Amino acid sequence: MEIEFDFRKEESKLFGPVLRPVARIILINGEESFAEHLYVDSGADITLIPKSVGDAVGFVVEKTDQITEIKGIGERGVPIIIKKLKIKIGEKIFDARVAWALIEEVPLLLGREDVFNLFDISFLKNRKTIFKE
Repeated sequence: MEIEFDFRKEESKLFGPVLRPVARIILINGEESFAEHLYVDSGADITLIPKSVGDAVGFVVEKTDQITEIKGIGERGVPIIIKKLKIKIGEKIFDARVAWALIEEVPLLLGREDVFNLFDISFLKNRKTIFKE
């Protein structure tokens, strides 16, 4: 199986128009699902979703959940809870852990854990991202 996603043209504050690697995925939690384009980020350890997306797939903060903090490039930490759900890329559905941010101001990132071990992922000259099993 091979799936191709075109890079998406977006505006950068520093460089003007840029092309960014995205993949259309579906997050599935029981009967709830959410389809969206996520940035394919080989620098992200784990898939990251904002609070509203977690809410949309039915996540709730449980007493047993451990709230922790992750940091990216900046110094500001983001409070997250690690949750499990299913991810669908193309026709492939698999279990994955995601970092559910308890704030809204985070991008949707498709990270390495539970994803990159299932696919060979290639970035073709700022044009396409290819997922190959």
